[in-house]
Amino acid sequence: MKCTQYFLHTRTRIDRISIKDEWIEQAVSSPVHVEIQSDGRIRKWLNVEGKYLRVILLEDGETVHNAFFDRNFRE
Repeated sequence: MKCTQYFLHTRTRIDRISIKDEWIEQAVSSPVHVEIQSDGRIRKWLNVEGKYLRVILLEDGETVHNAFFDRNFRE
């Protein structure tokens, strides 16, 4: 999985340490929702055990820049 240095740094936060690589990969390959940001980055969501994981990809569509549980997302 390609990722940014920012992602590697934020991944160590206590609220993100439990996010599994397979969840991120699943969000990238089979999201429940996709949005393109104005800067070209791609937002993808995945339902994980009743919570929504948001994964932010760079413009290339494969480099993970951020991943976190999005409490405000509604499908």
